[in-house]
Amino acid sequence: MNVASPAAPAVSDKPAHARLSGVTRVFEGKLPVHALGPLDLALARGEFFSVVGPSGCGKSTLMDLIAGLNPPTAGTIIFEDKPVVGEVPDGIGAVFQEDASFPWLTVRDNVAFGLRRAGVDAVEIKRRVDYVIGFMGLKDFTAAYPAQLSGGMRQRVCIARTLVLQPRLILLDEPFGALDQQTRLLMGDELLRLWRETGATIMLITHALDEAAMLSDRVGVMSARPGRFIETLTTGWPRTRDSNIVAEASFGAVTARLWSLLRAESLKAIGADSSGAAAPEAAAG
Repeated sequence: MNVASPAAPAVSDKPAHARLSGVTRVFEGKLPVHALGPLDLALARGEFFSVVGPSGCGKSTLMDLIAGLNPPTAGTIIFEDKPVVGEVPDGIGAVFQEDASFPWLTVRDNVAFGLRRAGVDAVEIKRRVDYVIGFMGLKDFTAAYPAQLSGGMRQRVCIARTLVLQPRLILLDEPFGALDQQTRLLMGDELLRLWRETGATIMLITHALDEAAMLSDRVGVMSARPGRFIETLTTGWPRTRDSNIVAEASFGAVTARLWSLLRAESLKAIGADSSGAAAPEAAAG
């Protein structure tokens, strides 16, 4: 387990697939909210990078910026040597915590939806959809509707909808947040298999430290708002890892290190001091 210095940006010594430089996001209004940054981030091509941080620190905002869903207030975002400006770049796919499947469509039609909307040839749609449905273990559920599936199966459908578009960078915002712990571990295994077989770069937003520790090559730890990377931890796991790694002593060490970094920031986010007691103004309010 290697740890970057606290002041260092979340960068890798490998060629960057996506790079953020001096990125800041401020939400304007009567009371402007400085949500994020300034921060730097470099995602190496083919790596699995997770982001953890206290609630409200700007993790989801960071994902929206990389996806091109919102512009940064300052700074630059580059994906595959092209600036991300005003729209979702070709090659980026996103999966969110909320169930984004269409309840009136079958599993097959849900997976095919984006390809049909993009005007992809019907033969190519069938080829891609058949492959992804098989890859995600959905062959027996192609004619089912989302309401007939478990939470874990619905998330498989959402991931399949993204995977069928063949993204080279996959952004995941708490995709397993609504699932029980056992299902999360098994879905983590599926995600690692997807990552190995596609060669995609993955960035995962999660509140679950054990999930970040198990899945990631590197974990970026964010501060309380405005979110900045305070440290980046390299796990050192083999690419062939799976959920069995949670039984190893080194896994506990990684998770403990993440919590030691995050505890003080989480207390700041809820207005408490380092002992866990509420700050006077927070207690009064």
